[in-house]
Amino acid sequence: MTRHSSGFNKEEIPTAKMKHYEVEILDAKTKDKLCFLDKVEPNATIGEIKSMFHKSHPQWYPARQSIRLDPKGKSLKDEDVLQHLPVGTTATFYFRDLGAQISWVTVSPNNNHLENMTVKVGSNRPSTPSSHCAGNGIIEPCVSFSLACMCHSFHYVKRLLETLFVHRFSHGTMPLRNIFKNCTYYWGFAAWMAYYINHPLYTPPIYGEQQIRLALIIFLFCQIGNFSIHIALRNLRPPGSKTRKIPYPTKNPFTWIFLLVSCPNYTYELGSWLGFTLMTQCLPVAFFTMVGFIQMTVWAKGKHRSYLKEFRDYPPLRSPILPFIL
Repeated sequence: MTRHSSGFNKEEIPTAKMKHYEVEILDAKTKDKLCFLDKVEPNATIGEIKSMFHKSHPQWYPARQSIRLDPKGKSLKDEDVLQHLPVGTTATFYFRDLGAQISWVTVSPNNNHLENMTVKVGSNRPSTPSSHCAGNGIIEPCVSFSLACMCHSFHYVKRLLETLFVHRFSHGTMPLRNIFKNCTYYWGFAAWMAYYINHPLYTPPIYGEQQIRLALIIFLFCQIGNFSIHIALRNLRPPGSKTRKIPYPTKNPFTWIFLLVSCPNYTYELGSWLGFTLMTQCLPVAFFTMVGFIQMTVWAKGKHRSYLKEFRDYPPLRSPILPFIL
């Protein structure tokens, strides 16, 4: 008995219609319905949904929108795809206004340039004729504060150039209200440090030129290390992409610290300010370094937890900021 084939070719088999989603967006605080989107493609991203929401509410541009699955939950990423989220064909999201935003490219130059101006203005003090004994030699006070001003300027010029040409930010903006906090922090500390470092009664480092040279080596070494880490992190993310990968050491020896630390850019940053503290032997600089270390530790721990949560094969030997310690 001959077996007959069915009368359909592969090409002739009808394909199922692509299902579309209905998306409603509620206010996270009041639970009021703000927007209803009909026939949303299943492969639409949260970023695209934000753009659709923006069309009906022009005052809330995508950068200031936080879209969540739960009113008190975390913000969804712009690259999250609708059909991959734990929602039904009628998806409910909650919106929270992040407030007016400002570009990082705008923030960093404003903060850092004016901080440098604060230090440079403070350095224009009349020189004192007195000199201080340090070890076997004599050091003029101007040697220390001039070098401090150059190192401080170098650090922030480097940050400006990295912001413009190196960094690829996951979030292209920050809340506008944060700029006042940031400016108060940076400008306030810069003025405080400049006042003491450039004061006529400033006393240079106790071990003189040897201490200054050692501090300068530490400072420059860590600045190069910090830059190397930023380049390595930049190369992990192609232009226009927000994908995250595990950072690993490269051929550059300054990146080998990735074997032990999750955020070596903060490790090198700390080293730079420790070198600057040693160079100036100034209490306000030491306090600035301590406050910065505390904040960087918070950031490093958060990023370290994110790595552990996101990557199951994340290297177990790594610490957030200080090898084997913290």
